[in-house]
Amino acid sequence: MPTQETVNVPRYHLSQRLVHWLMAVLVLLAIAIGTPLGVLGFEGAEAAFGSGPTDLLYISHKTIGVLLLGFITLRVMLRLVFGKPPYAVPLPALQRRLSRLVHALLYALLIVMPMLGWSATASGGFPINFFHWELPPILSRNPDLSEQLFFWHAVTAWSILGLVALHVAGAVYHWRIRRDGVMRRMSLLP
Repeated sequence: MPTQETVNVPRYHLSQRLVHWLMAVLVLLAIAIGTPLGVLGFEGAEAAFGSGPTDLLYISHKTIGVLLLGFITLRVMLRLVFGKPPYAVPLPALQRRLSRLVHALLYALLIVMPMLGWSATASGGFPINFFHWELPPILSRNPDLSEQLFFWHAVTAWSILGLVALHVAGAVYHWRIRRDGVMRRMSLLP
């Protein structure tokens, strides 16, 4: 007998699903690249990776941050245009509230995190790279402010990682335990 996972599950528009999965990869890459840079600092990263690789890591991290800022903006616009599909099986009230809270926090932090990174980088007097272009600073040089902003940038990254873990746990719960089709709504598979 077919389950809700395989038949008649309303899905997000393909563009929404593509942006979701692309952002998931970019968030994990940004955190994977940014963590050693944040822990080691510039001098430590340069000693560990060498100046060429360190520059590439910083440019990659900043580029991914700018891309994430653009994609979260696109994601919000796509949500306004295409909306959210109904659930095939209604969620209990607590799960619905928790899902809304996790999603709202993820959206907010995915806007805040790159803005904190851009602000911290600018106030540190470092270039803001997008691939090989340099973007304008949004704050003037202030090393003390930069240090504080980098701290909050890191806190935001760990918060996003925690929310992603909750999001993934919820998806796996719906996929493997409830089997209610929630996971298929965002799946790229046919």
